[in-house]
Amino acid sequence: MLRRPKPTDSEADLLREQQQFLTSGASSAASVVRRPDKRRGEAGGEEGEQNGENEGGERDVVTIEDLPDQLPSLTPAPPKKSRFKANRVTFETDDAEERLDRHDPHISAVLSRIVERDTTSAPVSLPVLTGMAFPRVMHRSETSSQVPVSSAGSKKSIFACHLAALRLKEGRTPLHCAPGHSEQNQPPETSMETTQSETTDDTSGPRLVSGQGLQGPDGSAETMRIHRENQAKIQAMTQAEIAEEQRKLVSQLDPRLVEFVRSRRAQSVPSSASPSRQPQGKSSEGKFPLDNLSRESDSSSAAAVSENTPEVEMEEEEEEEMSAPPALTEEDLPVKPQKEWIHMNKLEPEKLEWMRKLPAPRRKGTKKAMQARFDFAGNLIPPTEDLPTHLGLHHHGEEPERAGYSLQELFLLSRSKATPQRCLALSTLAHILSKARAGEYASVLTGSVMSTLLDAGLLFLLRFALDDGVEGVMSAAVHALRALLVCAEDEECVDATFSWYHGLATFPLLPSAQEEEDEEDEGLPDIMKETAKEKEEKKSDHDVARQDVVKGLLKMKLLPRLRYILEVVRPSPPVVQDVLEVLTRITRHSSSSATQVLDCPRLMETVMSEFLPTSWTAPSSPLPPVVYGQPLSSAMKLLRVLGTSGRHACARLLNSLKARERLSCLLSVEPSELLLEPSEALRITTEAFRLWAVAAGYGQACKLYIDLYPSLAKALQSVHRVLNPSDPLWPLQLQWVLALLSLLTQVTHTAGCHQELQTGLVSSQGEECPPPPPVSWSHVTGLQASLLGHLKAFVKSLDDPVQKESSLAVIPSYLIYLQAHYHQLSRQSCFKPVETLQELELLTSEVLLPLLSHHAVQSLMKNLKSSSYVCNVQSSHTAAGTTPSLPGLACTGWRNRPRLVAPGSPFPLVTGLGLLLETVTGIHKGLSCKFKGLLLSEPVIGYLQRCSQATPTLSHTRAWLLRHEHHLLYLLLRLAHRLVPVEPEVARHASLYHQVALVLLPWLLPGSEFLAHELLSTIIFSRDFLSEGHSGGPEAVELGELRLREETHHRSSPSLQTVGSLLREACVQLPSIRGCFLTHLAHLEPAVLTSRDALLGRNPWVNSHLLPELTGPSLPSDWPFLPLVSLYERAGVSDGGGLAVEELPQGALQAVSHCLQWLLLLEVWREEALKVIPPVAKFARLSCLFLFSSDMFLERPVQKLTWGLFRLLTRQTRLDSLDLSVPPPGLASFQDLYSALLTQYEAVSFGDRLFGCWVLLPLQRRYSATMRLAVFGEHVGMLRSLGVTLEQLSVPIERFTSPPEDSLPLLRLYFRSLVTGTLKPRWCPVLYVVVLSHVNSFIFSQDAAAQEVEAARHSMLRKIYYLTDEVLRNHILLFRLPQLQAELGFDMYDKLPPIRAKWLESVLRLQDSSDHQGD
Repeated sequence: MLRRPKPTDSEADLLREQQQFLTSGASSAASVVRRPDKRRGEAGGEEGEQNGENEGGERDVVTIEDLPDQLPSLTPAPPKKSRFKANRVTFETDDAEERLDRHDPHISAVLSRIVERDTTSAPVSLPVLTGMAFPRVMHRSETSSQVPVSSAGSKKSIFACHLAALRLKEGRTPLHCAPGHSEQNQPPETSMETTQSETTDDTSGPRLVSGQGLQGPDGSAETMRIHRENQAKIQAMTQAEIAEEQRKLVSQLDPRLVEFVRSRRAQSVPSSASPSRQPQGKSSEGKFPLDNLSRESDSSSAAAVSENTPEVEMEEEEEEEMSAPPALTEEDLPVKPQKEWIHMNKLEPEKLEWMRKLPAPRRKGTKKAMQARFDFAGNLIPPTEDLPTHLGLHHHGEEPERAGYSLQELFLLSRSKATPQRCLALSTLAHILSKARAGEYASVLTGSVMSTLLDAGLLFLLRFALDDGVEGVMSAAVHALRALLVCAEDEECVDATFSWYHGLATFPLLPSAQEEEDEEDEGLPDIMKETAKEKEEKKSDHDVARQDVVKGLLKMKLLPRLRYILEVVRPSPPVVQDVLEVLTRITRHSSSSATQVLDCPRLMETVMSEFLPTSWTAPSSPLPPVVYGQPLSSAMKLLRVLGTSGRHACARLLNSLKARERLSCLLSVEPSELLLEPSEALRITTEAFRLWAVAAGYGQACKLYIDLYPSLAKALQSVHRVLNPSDPLWPLQLQWVLALLSLLTQVTHTAGCHQELQTGLVSSQGEECPPPPPVSWSHVTGLQASLLGHLKAFVKSLDDPVQKESSLAVIPSYLIYLQAHYHQLSRQSCFKPVETLQELELLTSEVLLPLLSHHAVQSLMKNLKSSSYVCNVQSSHTAAGTTPSLPGLACTGWRNRPRLVAPGSPFPLVTGLGLLLETVTGIHKGLSCKFKGLLLSEPVIGYLQRCSQATPTLSHTRAWLLRHEHHLLYLLLRLAHRLVPVEPEVARHASLYHQVALVLLPWLLPGSEFLAHELLSTIIFSRDFLSEGHSGGPEAVELGELRLREETHHRSSPSLQTVGSLLREACVQLPSIRGCFLTHLAHLEPAVLTSRDALLGRNPWVNSHLLPELTGPSLPSDWPFLPLVSLYERAGVSDGGGLAVEELPQGALQAVSHCLQWLLLLEVWREEALKVIPPVAKFARLSCLFLFSSDMFLERPVQKLTWGLFRLLTRQTRLDSLDLSVPPPGLASFQDLYSALLTQYEAVSFGDRLFGCWVLLPLQRRYSATMRLAVFGEHVGMLRSLGVTLEQLSVPIERFTSPPEDSLPLLRLYFRSLVTGTLKPRWCPVLYVVVLSHVNSFIFSQDAAAQEVEAARHSMLRKIYYLTDEVLRNHILLFRLPQLQAELGFDMYDKLPPIRAKWLESVLRLQDSSDHQGD
C-alpha cells in the first residue's frame, strides 16, 4: 500500500514515491475535469477546450530553458497492434489509392442507403398565433399550473413544459403517449402521476411491441390488434401450456436478453405499486408472463423460489387485509404548496409518506420475531403496543408505525452531527446496558444484548464519544461506559463479604484464558518464540477488545482521557462518580491493570488532591453542584481496591500519594464530626477503615494504629450506641462497625508476627527477612477483653427481636477476631497455657455453647442447604449481564434471593464459629467433645449429604462465593477430624465426612492450596475415615464375590476373589500411599506456602490480596491417577512419535503400586467420589501404565492390582457408561491413544494376557470401526500373540459379535485374515470367534443391500465354499453361536440349515450360469 507524502519528505523522497506510484499502475485518487459553464456562454466539446486554451493563454506561464515541449514517457507504452492487419493480404504491386478506396468507401456509398421515413401519420403542430410582437416571458410560478408533472420524473426545459401545456389546451395528445389514452379528464396536477400498473392489460397496450417500422397511418392500430391477438391466445391456453411455452422460449433466447427484458419490465412498473391496486381476478402471472418464465427457467434457483413464494404470498395477503393506503395527493397535505415556492412544482409521494397517519401496530398472536426497540429509559417496547406520538419515540425509520429505537438506529444517532441526538443515543444505550446487566431482557430477547453491542463495536463508539469536545456528549459517554463495565450490585455484594474470613482477597476479573495456536512459532525453539507481551503488542485494538474488554480499553488510551476529564474538564458530580467507579472496575481486572492506573501520569495525583483533600469546607447542600475539593467515598474505595492488588501498590499509596495522611485526617474524629453529609461521612470512614485493614494485611500502616489508638478505643465504645435498627443510617453504621472489626483483626495478626520477625531478623545473618512491624503483641492484647464483652452482650441481645438482626450481623466478625487473638497468642513467648485453657473453658461455657444452642442460630442453620451454591447448582442465577470478554459476579438481586450472601444466610456465622472452634480445640483438645452437637445436628448432616452428591461448575460468577463455602466445609471437616477418633457417635458418619473431603479436594480454587494440603495430610488417607477397612469391609467384599461366583457358575466367569485381600493390604499401606501422593504434589509447594501465609494471618509475608488467576481448581479432578500420569509425562515423546522410554526413577514400582491400591479403594468404597471422572478418562489414565515402561505392567504386584481394577471397570454398568467416542481430557481423540497402545503391545507385550484384555476392550461392536481396522490392517501381526481366552476376558462375547458388522472394508480384512491363516483359534481365541461370527452373518444375510455389497457377499461365499482347508470352511459355514463352554468357544451346525443350503446353492448356480454365458 502506498503511503501519503509527509511534510518531512525531501524532493528525492517525493520523486521516489512518484516512481513507485507510476510503477504500481494504480488509479489516481482524484482527477480534474473542467465542465463548461453554460451561464458564461461556454459549450461542451471542442468549444470548451478552445475556451480553456484561450484562458490559459492569458495566464502567466513560467518557462524553463532547455525544457522539451513534450514530456518523455515514464513507462514506454507497448506498440499498438491492429486486430485485422494480420488477415489482410497485400502485395508490393498494389496501388495504394485503390487499396484506400477499397477499405474506405466514399460518402456517396453511405448516402445512397438512406431511406426516408414515412411521416404521413406524424402529427404536425404549428405555433399559436398571437397578437404580440414578441413571445411573453414566462415566470417559474406559471409552470406548475400550466404543465403537468411527468410520471417518469424526468427533467424538462421550460420551453418544453410550455409547449406541452399549449398542446393540452388545444386538445392534442403529447407525442410520447399512445393513442386512445388522453389525460384531459384528469386533474392537471395528477394526470401525469398515474402509473401504468393502475390500468388493465387490455387497454394499456403492449410492453414489448412498439409498432415502430410499420408503414401506413394505421400502424398504432395494427400494434393494438397484434397485442389483443396475443392476449386472446394466452387466455385460451392452460397454465401447463403457458409454462411449457415459457420454457421453450427461454431455451431459445439468449439469457442476457431475458434479463434485459425483465429489467425493462421492472423499470416500467414502479416499485411503490402495491398488490392491492391490481384488479381482482387478475393474477400477476397473467400480466407479466415473462418474469415468471425467467424465474422458472433457472433450475438452480427453483428451490429457492418455491420456498420464498409462500412467504411472499403471506405478506401480500396481510397487505391486502390491511388495505394499503392510496397514493398521496396534494389535498392530503397538511400544508398546501404555493406557486411562488421554488422546487415545489412536483409532488413526490415517496418523500411525503411520513406525513400520513401511522399504520396500525402489529397484531397480537404473531410468532414472527421482530427487531427489539427501546424507549429512552431502556425499557423494551412490545411490538403490539400502540404508544402516542407525543412521547417522541416515533421516527422515520424502517418501521414508522412502531415506537422506539433499535440498537442499529441508536448507533446511527450516536454519530449524528446534532449534539442532542448524540447525547440522547448515548444515554439510551447506557440505560439499555444497565438493564441488560440486571438481566431484564433475558426472558424476552433472543441472544445477549451485551454480546451484540460489543460485537457491533460499542467500545470504539464510546471511546470516540469520550473524545468529543461537547461536555454533554462526553458525560453521556462516561455514563454509558460505566453502565457497560460496572455493576453496582456486584460491588455491594463484594463489599458485604469484606469482613468475612479471608474476605479481603478477591479473584481478578480476567476473562477465561483462551490458548491460541500460533503457526509461526511451531517448530521454533523456546528462546526464539515470541513472548505473550510481544504477541499482545502486535494485536490490533479490535482483536484485544474482542478477547478482553478492559484490556482493549487500556490499549485505546482510556486512562489518559479519564485523567483529562477529571483534571481539565472538571465535569458534574455524577460524571466524577462514574469515572471513579470505572477506574475501580479497571483496577479489579488484574494487578497489571492496577499498575497502569497507578502509573498513569497525574491521574492518581488528581484523585488525591481533588477528591481526597486534607482540608475542605462543609457542603452547602446534600447534593452539591461541585464535588471538587470534597472527600468522596468512591475515591477512597478506589484506593482500597488498588491496595488489594499488591504490597508495593499499597506502599505507593501510603507513602508517595500520602494516603496515610488522609487516613489520619478522616479517622481521628467520629464520622458525625466530619464536615460532610452524614451518609457520605459514614461511607468514607468505612472505606478508610477497609483501606487501613488492607494495608495492615501486609503489615503496613501499623504505626498509625499506635497514633490513633484513642480514636479507635472511642469508636469501640460507641458500637452499641450506633447500632440502632430504628436509625435510617443503620445499614451504613453496620458496615462501619464491621470494617472497624476487620481492621482490628488484621492488626492483631500483624502484631502476632512481630516476635517471629524479630527473632528471624536476629538469626538471618544478612539473609532477606521482612522487617518487624512497629506494632507488637503488647499493643493489641488489651483489645480482647473489650471485644469479648461486646460479644457476650450481642449474644444476650439475640433474645431481643429489635436487636436480633444487628447481633447476627456483627457476631461473625467478633468470632473471627477472637480466633485471630487466640491463634496468635499461642505463638507468643508470653503464652500461659493454664490461664489460657481456663479462659477458653470460660469462653465455651458462657459464649460458644449458648450461642450454638440459641433458637435464632438453630433456625438460621436450617437455611444451609437453601443458601448453598454447591447444593443449588441447577437453580443458581445465570449470568445474564456478563460476556466471556467482560466477566462479572452476577449478583443481580442478591438481597432478595436465598443465597450465600443474602441477609438471612447462615454462612458467615457458621464459618466464624467453625474458625474459632478450630483454634480453640487445637489449643484445648478436651473441649472438642462439647461441640459434637454441631456436627451431629440435622441441618449440618443434611447439608453434607447434599454436598457429597453435588458437582458444582466453575466460573467467575460462582468462584468468589464458592471460595467462602469451601472454607466452611473445610472447617467442618477439621472439627470432624478431631472428633471421629474419640466420639463413637461422630465416627458413625465417618464415611460421609470422608466422601465430602474427597469431593471437596478437586473443588478447591487457586489460593486454597494450603487447605488441599491439610486435607491430604489428615483426612483423605486416614484409616479412621475409611471405616470399611477396619469394620469387616474386605471380608464383605470377599463374601460378595463368592456369592457372585455361585450365581454365575454356569458361565465360568472370572473370579474376583483377589479384590478382598488387595483391599486389606491397601488399608495397611495408607500412610505410604499418602506419602506417595504428597511427593507427586511437591510442585505445588510454593503455592501452598503462599496460601498458608494468607489463611493463617502471616501478614508480613503476604504479597498480594489478589488471588491467582482463575484458570481452574488447585488440583485436577483426576488427581488419584497423578503418579501414573507423572511417570508417563516423564517418559517423554521422542522425535519419531513413539515414547522415548528412559530409566524410571527409583521407587517407580512402589509409586505405581500405591496409586493402584488407592484407586482400588476408591472404586470399591468411594465410587461416588470418582463420578466426576468420565469412564473414558479412567481407561485412558490407566493405559499410561502400559506406555511409560516396557515391563512395569509385568511386575506381579502391578498385575494383581490392575487385574482387580480391570474387572471392576468392566462390570455391566461400567461398560454401558464407557463411551470411547468422547475424547479423554487432555487428548485429541481416543484413537490416537489406542494406536500407541497397539504399537506398544506389538513391541513389548510378550503375549501378556492383561495387556491383551486392555487391547481387546475397545474392539467391542458398539465402538468405532476405526480401531478394529487398525488391528486387522496396520497391526495384523499382533493377532499371533493375542492369546486371551474367553474365560480370561471379563467382557461378554456378545458385546463383540452383536450386531453384525456392516463395514465392508473391515469384513474383507476379516475374511483375508481367516483364509491367509493370520488368525487362528490357538493364537487368538477371542477374535477368532468374533471374526467367524461376523463373516458367517455376512455371507448368509439375505437383507437388501447395495450392488457392491451383494457382489462381495456372493464372491466371499463362493470362495469359502471352494476352500481347500475343510476345517476352516466348516467353521465358517457351520458357525452357529458363541459358547463359552464349548471347546472352540462356539457351537456349530451338524449340517447347513435348509434356508442357508438353498441360499448357497442359488449363489453357486448363479456363478455357473454366468460362467456358461461367458464361454
